[in-house]
Amino acid sequence: MSTVVREVEQQFKKHQVVDVRSGDTVKVHQKIKEGAKERVQIFEGLVIRTDRKNSHTSSITVRRIASGVGVEKSYLLHSPLVLKVEITKRSKVRRNYLSYMRNRTGKSARMTGMEFDRDKVNTIVDKKAEAEEAKLHEEALEKHDEIAAAEAKEEAAMDAKVAEVEKRHADAEKIDKKTE
Repeated sequence: MSTVVREVEQQFKKHQVVDVRSGDTVKVHQKIKEGAKERVQIFEGLVIRTDRKNSHTSSITVRRIASGVGVEKSYLLHSPLVLKVEITKRSKVRRNYLSYMRNRTGKSARMTGMEFDRDKVNTIVDKKAEAEEAKLHEEALEKHDEIAAAEAKEEAAMDAKVAEVEKRHADAEKIDKKTE
């Protein structure tokens, strides 16, 4: 039974996610549906907790201060609503759960930053997704070529009709000139 559950989980699991750690300052791009509209909301804050890193249910808890009030949101990393997680700053921490940050404000809430390669960390190379994207691009090009060919054929037919009408018109003018 557990193998069936694992197979179902693997279907919905993202192939690669950014390696987020506690102490990172991140921007989480989340898709929000409001009625019939969709928009992307960006929530930037400090990761105070990471849970079940290698699991399908891996999550992070992000905290920020908004208008003097602490706001925390938990995100499932493999959720289809989480479009992108971007690490902006990496801090030196010794714990996985930074609950003490809830009591700190201002300068005492600052964390010591670490040097890291932002491009390398935030770049995700998913070969399967790239192959699928290339396939979709090729299909779109083929469809575009088919549509262009159909339009060219229609235009050629229209040009033939126009030429035929102009010929009839010219013939009618010749007949009218002869009768005059």
